[in-house]
Amino acid sequence: MANAFIFGLGYTGSRLARALRGLGWTVAGTGGGSALRFDDVREVTSALAKATHVITTIPPGSGLLDRYDRLLGGRWLGYLSSTGVYGDAGGAWVDESAPLKGRRGDRIEEDRAWLNRGARVFRLPGIYGPGRSALERVESGTAHRVEVPGQVFSRIHVDDIVAGVIAAFEAPAGAYNLADDRPCDQNAVIAEAARLLGLAPPAFVALESLSPQARAFYAENRRVANDKATRDLSWRLVYPDFVVGLRALASSRDALAA
Repeated sequence: MANAFIFGLGYTGSRLARALRGLGWTVAGTGGGSALRFDDVREVTSALAKATHVITTIPPGSGLLDRYDRLLGGRWLGYLSSTGVYGDAGGAWVDESAPLKGRRGDRIEEDRAWLNRGARVFRLPGIYGPGRSALERVESGTAHRVEVPGQVFSRIHVDDIVAGVIAAFEAPAGAYNLADDRPCDQNAVIAEAARLLGLAPPAFVALESLSPQARAFYAENRRVANDKATRDLSWRLVYPDFVVGLRALASSRDALAA
């Protein structure tokens, strides 16, 4: 019987668990609701012993490999990494062959550690989906536009991540970029969300007025290529760009409100 263990049943992990259960899988994991505690070694060890597939969404610094590495052998391994490992590319396209030179060395080290263990490493850009998108930010008044000429970002709908991970169950180990087909500046995404909500786009603000964390978001500029995933995983995007994704989210909100 197919049995998955997911370290980190948060936003993406919980949606992956739901999809797998819908396919008849048994799923256990840590974090979120009634799931196991990460540091409950006895219970986690028992659950891992039954797992055929182990997936982690936990960011670097958790100590996961230090604590549970000996239990991972012989299992399908998946790690949700970040396209931040590529660092700034000056707006150029990056694929899985690009050098890893991101600002955070811990991300790069974790990415490489899972690759060295034979995992499928999914490098993800900005994640959006139900309850976590530009729609909510515009609606709450927390969205803003920033004029940074030539700045582009890639993004991915959470359900396309889930589909990519499942598609990789039969694929070779290695790194895979899971990103949509249309990198663009963040201002276009905010403007489309405002249009769908029937609201005026938020005002432009100076980059210098943002928090250090927000400014760091704009310090990297790249387009993420997904050719390897679409070719080797036979992965097909349900939401190939932010317009399709935001419209679907807006429609589902409208249906719930009706």
